[in-house]
Amino acid sequence: MAAVILRIIGRLMLNPRRNPLLFKLAVFMFTAGEAYSQTSSTVTAAAYPSKPIRIVTAEAGGANDVTTRLIAQGVSGAVGQPVIVDNRGSGAVPGEIVSKAPPDGYTLLVAGSGLWVGALMQKMPYDPVRDFAPVTIAVRSPLLVVIHPSVAAKSIKELIAVAKARPGELNYGSSPAGTSSHLAGELFKAMTAVNIVRVPYKGNGPALNAMLANEVQMMFISAGVISQHLSSGRLRALAVTTAEPTALFPALPTVAAAGVAGYESVSIVGMFAPANTPAPVISRFNQEVVRVLNQADIKKRFFDSGVEVIANSPEQFAAVIKSEVTKWRNLIRDSGIRAD
Repeated sequence: MAAVILRIIGRLMLNPRRNPLLFKLAVFMFTAGEAYSQTSSTVTAAAYPSKPIRIVTAEAGGANDVTTRLIAQGVSGAVGQPVIVDNRGSGAVPGEIVSKAPPDGYTLLVAGSGLWVGALMQKMPYDPVRDFAPVTIAVRSPLLVVIHPSVAAKSIKELIAVAKARPGELNYGSSPAGTSSHLAGELFKAMTAVNIVRVPYKGNGPALNAMLANEVQMMFISAGVISQHLSSGRLRALAVTTAEPTALFPALPTVAAAGVAGYESVSIVGMFAPANTPAPVISRFNQEVVRVLNQADIKKRFFDSGVEVIANSPEQFAAVIKSEVTKWRNLIRDSGIRAD
C-alpha cells in the first residue's frame, strides 16, 4: 500500500499544482499508513508468539537437528508456546520451505553454511541473502588440519614445505563439493599455492577411513569425528581453522598464526526467519535463543563435542554472511568448483 502511494506522490511531485487536493490526500494516506505500520509492528511484537512456532531443519540426528532441538526445548517454556522441530531432509528443501513462509515469526529455519555456499555453486529455489532475515549464529565448528603420521611434518610450515617438495603427491580427503571439509582444503591450496589433490568421498566417515589406511594423507575435519584417533597417535593434528585461538583446542595454533595469514574456515549453524519478518519479532526470538545457548549446561554440551556457542545479534550474523558469501564466491569462481 505504501509503495503504491509513494508512486502516486512521485508522479504528483512533478506538478503538484495539477491536483493539489489529490496531492494532499496522498501525503495524508502515506503518513497515516506509516503510523499504522509502526503501530502494527509494535502490537505484533507484543503479542508474539500467540501460537506454536515451527523450526524447519535438516534430517534428524545431524548437527543442525541437535542444535535445533536444544534451542526448541529451552525456548518453548519461556515463550509459552510449543516450539516444534520439523525435519525436512538435506539439500535445498528446508530453505525453500522457510523462504516461502509468511514473515510472521512462526516459521523459522536452522541451517548451516551450505545455505549460502550451495547457492554459489548451483541454482537454488531461494536467494540466501534476499529471502532470509538472520536471527543468530547458534554455534560454529572449527576444523582441524589433520595428517597421517607418514607425512614428515609437525607444523603447518613443515606441511607446506613437504607439499611444495612433492607437488601432486599428497592427497586430502573431503566430503562432497561445497562442504566445510572441501572448502577448507581448497582455501588452503589457494592461500599457500601448494599442489595437493582432493579425493572426494560421500561423507567424513569414508574419508576418515581412507586417511587411517593412508590412502589420503590429510583432512580438514571436525574434532568430534577424530578425537580418539588423535589420542591414540594414529593421526596428528597440526592446527585449528579459526581466525583466533580457541579454548576448544588450546594446544593448537591457528592456521593463520602458523604461517597462512588471514586463513579462516569454520562450519556455521545459524537461525533464520523469512525476509521481511518484523524486526521486533526477530529481536524477541533472538533474545530467547541467546539466553538458551548461553546456559552453562548447554555450552558445556556443545564444548565437549568440539563446538563453540556463538549466540550473536542479527546484525552481527548478517555481517558474517556478507563476508562468507564474498570469500566463498571468489574461491569457487577462481578454483572452478562445481557441485559433485
